Formats: sequence, structure tokens, C-alpha cells
Amino acid sequence: MSKLRISSSPHIRSGASTQKIMADVLIALIPCVIASVLVFGTGSLLIIAVSVAASVLSEYISRRVMKRPNSISDLSAAVTGVLYALTLPVGTPVYVVVLGAVFAVVVAKQLFGGLGCNIVNPALAGRAFMLISFTAQFADCAPVAADAVSGATPLAGSYAAGTMSYWQLAVGAYGGAIGETCKIAILIGLVYLLVRRVISIRIPAVMLASAALMSLCLGRDPLFEILTGGIMFGAVFMATDYTSSPLSAWGQVIYAALCGIITVLIRQFGAYPEGTMFAILLMNIATPLIDKLIRPRVFGEVKAK
Repeated sequence: MSKLRISSSPHIRSGASTQKIMADVLIALIPCVIASVLVFGTGSLLIIAVSVAASVLSEYISRRVMKRPNSISDLSAAVTGVLYALTLPVGTPVYVVVLGAVFAVVVAKQLFGGLGCNIVNPALAGRAFMLISFTAQFADCAPVAADAVSGATPLAGSYAAGTMSYWQLAVGAYGGAIGETCKIAILIGLVYLLVRRVISIRIPAVMLASAALMSLCLGRDPLFEILTGGIMFGAVFMATDYTSSPLSAWGQVIYAALCGIITVLIRQFGAYPEGTMFAILLMNIATPLIDKLIRPRVFGEVKAK
């Protein structure tokens, strides 16, 4: 005779664990890593290795200091390290890589309570902190690639000139962050994440569509805007972060739409040629407000008369 088991919700579980989800993200990032080697050379592997090592080590040490259980086995620190590394130019000094990774893990993640408690995407927080703190170093480390343009992104000067074809932009044959230039590699990663049901298409699709629409309204080339800078990488791997994105479907639509719009507005009117990083971070901060205003209806709930 079976016993009736009573437990608190949730009563339906997917079987997915943090480790499995993070492993899928790492697998989805492999095409971007391979593309970074093909476009920028083996120097990109050094940046990725240093970033991952610094991220994992800083998480281990910080957890020990804070007397918290060891969490490096969940692979979240490794994911943060890879994501942060892929947003950097190939000539980034090693100390900048290390400092950014430590800031991402210790300050943006662990000081807020660890995985699931961070209010912004840790990798983007580390990238923003390094860009603001070491602007000259980022300006001086432009990548060298076939038909590359001078600077960290073609948005800085080639928009008006129109010197690059859409195919060059799609395959990443230009200077930029090592993991953001090859859009084909990013799309392969997106397909993998969708097949594995790690993310839904909602946030990437809405973010890119809103950016294209805003670009059209401002008289900019929508396809060029999508294929340059870090907007596609950010839409797939950054904006979809579970912790720092809204819970409800409509909340995610609003969040993603504003990410795309703010990105283009910063590109058009801001001091930086790229706005994806700041747009996502701003909307990460606004996520609690979106969740408060747009709450998903509880199953079986009816509206009060």
C-alpha cells in the first residue's frame, strides 16, 4: 500500500540541475570559441583560459572566506569566465582579464549571495567595470584580423563608410570582441540552447526585432546594426540570464524590447559606439520592478469581482 506524500510546491520538477544547464551553456559557447581562434588566432584561447581560471579560483576563495559551501562544481563560475572573456578584444592585457573576472564573480555575484541572488549579469558587470576603469587599455588593444577595421568594433567608424559587406559581418572578418564578431557561431549556439530548452526564443527575438525597428526609425541600417557589435551575443547569452531577467512572458517581452531600443539609442546618441552592455545592465536593474508590475497568474486563480 502506497503512502500519501505531502510536500510543498513545486510538485512538478523538470529534472534539470544548475550543473546541467551551465554545461549546456558551455557547449553552446564552443562555436564562438572556435570562431575566435579562426578569426583572431590562439591569443583568444589565452584570454579564455585566464578568465576561466580567475573566475573559478576567485569563487572558490570567496566562498571559503564567507564560509559558504563550495559551489565551483555547478560550473556557473566557468560560464561567467567564458562569457566575460568572449566580450574582450584579443589584445586585452592579462591583468585586465584577471581583475574583470574577479570583479564579476566576487563583487557582482558572491557579495549579493551567490548564484541566483545577483541583480545583474556578472560577466557584463565585469566587462563594464573594466571598460570604465581601463578605457585606454581597451582603446589600445584593437584586434588584428583579415579586413579588420581599427578599433574594438566597426560601429566606431565604418557605419557611414559602409566598407564591409553583410557576409564579412556574419562570419566575423573584422575587429571586435573575440566572441561577438562571428554571428554564424552565435546562431549555432542559439539553436543548441533552443533545442535543449535552456532558453526560449522570446528574449533574443524581441530584443533583435526592437533594435532593428528603432534603427529603421533613426535612419540606420537595421541589418548592419544586428550584425555588428555585441547585440546578437548579448541577446542570446547575456539578456537570457535566468536570475537577472523577468519571470513572466510579458515581462520578458518588455525587458527585451527595451534592451534593444536602449542599445540603438546609446549607439546613436551616447559617448560609446556600442550600447548592448549598458542596455542589458540597465534592464537587469529594472527587472525587479517589471516583476512587481507584471506578475504571472497563479494556476487556477480567478479575478476578484
